[in-house]
Amino acid sequence: MNLNFTYQFDGRGRTREASPPPYLKQLVEQVLFTSPGERVNLPDFGSGLLQLPFAPNSQEMAAATQFAVQGALQKWLGNHVRVQSVTASVREAVLAVTVSYSALSSDVTQVQTFNFGEPA
Repeated sequence: MNLNFTYQFDGRGRTREASPPPYLKQLVEQVLFTSPGERVNLPDFGSGLLQLPFAPNSQEMAAATQFAVQGALQKWLGNHVRVQSVTASVREAVLAVTVSYSALSSDVTQVQTFNFGEPA
């Protein structure tokens, strides 16, 4: 059963399930947006991506981000997804991280882009 994140109930009062594509997207988001140390029983779970808006922006930081995100996704979601690529780019004050992956059970590629430091 693929539980919906955030935990919700369906119209019958049962736990809401997520279909595979949204479920995988939710898993990727959980890994990206959970900071290491945030989960009690999994202290090294997460990618540390949320700390990046507070770090100085540079090409070196973009490369380190790319490495850290790809490593975290492979470590925590290696049984669910095949990470095809992670790219991080820096333009002025904006860090863009694009993750391309597919479910192990299919060859359909999904791409998600996350931007940090965008003007309000």
